[in-house]
Amino acid sequence: MTAERATVYVVDDDQSVREALSSLIRSVGLQVETFASADAFLASPAWRTGGPSCLVLDVRMPGMSGLELQRELNAAASPIPVIFITGHGDIPMTVRAMKAGAVEFLPKPFREQDLLDAIRVAVERSQAARVEFLAGAELRARYRSLSSREREVLALVLQGLRNKQAADRLGISEVTVKVHRHHVMEKMKASSLPALLSMLRRIGVEGELGLDAAGPPIPRER
Repeated sequence: MTAERATVYVVDDDQSVREALSSLIRSVGLQVETFASADAFLASPAWRTGGPSCLVLDVRMPGMSGLELQRELNAAASPIPVIFITGHGDIPMTVRAMKAGAVEFLPKPFREQDLLDAIRVAVERSQAARVEFLAGAELRARYRSLSSREREVLALVLQGLRNKQAADRLGISEVTVKVHRHHVMEKMKASSLPALLSMLRRIGVEGELGLDAAGPPIPRER
């Protein structure tokens, strides 16, 4: 179902359910780790590794419930997609779970294919989130590589100042401003100022650069 082998975490207090789901999920080439409780899952470091994954979660269990675990994960900003399974669900419970970001809410007994379809969707969502995270991390690393002077020049340029105006504002030569602009574009691997501005918006550093969140008019490339 995916080029990169994903891991499905199953949390259910019923051992027979865990064993049956583990066998089903392994049959389609995915890795599986099972847990008898929400607390056991939270105590495991495996799900924090950041690889493609999803969580198949029973709603009602002794101790922390599935919905409570979902809240814990959301509070921790965990990107792991959740699929709920339950033998005791109702509409309000389903609505709460879906509003909190669940991929699917399946009442027991459910068709095996329905669960596998939900897992496929969840894994694809996990992979997309991981790609987005890694791309953002790379952009943030590029931005951190800029010197303080390069960031000052960058802020003024994106506010619409020409090179001479930025030079006057900073008390440096116009040639120096051009050099800093070149270094910024090179370090950020940006092909144009609009592309650079898009990168900066993506990693949310407008405030640090003194820019409006909506973004300034695209400055001229000169």
